Amino acid sequence: MPMSKNDEQQVVLVDENDRQIGLENKLAAHQNGAKLHRAFSVFVFNSRGETMLQQRAMGKYHTPGKWTNACCSHPYPKEGVLEAAHRRLKDEMGFDCEMNEAFSFVYKADVGNGLTEHEYDHVIFGRYDGEPSLNKEEAMAYRWVSLPKLKKEIQENPGSFTPWLRIAIDKVILNYKS
Repeated sequence: MPMSKNDEQQVVLVDENDRQIGLENKLAAHQNGAKLHRAFSVFVFNSRGETMLQQRAMGKYHTPGKWTNACCSHPYPKEGVLEAAHRRLKDEMGFDCEMNEAFSFVYKADVGNGLTEHEYDHVIFGRYDGEPSLNKEEAMAYRWVSLPKLKKEIQENPGSFTPWLRIAIDKVILNYKS
């Protein structure tokens, strides 16, 4: 189903059980910070068990230049989470791969510039051994890193990473099976 420009500017508001309760303009939802909305975070692993990180482009409206998981975003209204994950991974990193939902969690975090993420975040795991083709408006760099090394880097320099990655890392380690 083709999405309208309006769909691209909306996030799906949800309750604590991920049931849709409305729609909100994406920027307004992040400015308000009190409205829980649906999101997803894609973690892509290679055959060596490393995860792909992207460095967010400097033009992003929040957390520019921070390292994060391979891809993260919000599904459009009437779009499934996995469908959205495939769409955004292609848009941001220039590839697609097999994916499955691993777990979900709710978090609230200040992301700077008066913006707050309050998300019901579906965490999705994928597997890929190739190289990405970065959309430079989304990601300015990428790298592969082992989960133990990533956890150590986050502990040593938390300000270099997005809040949702810092919050999710322990659950990712717990749920990842090579």
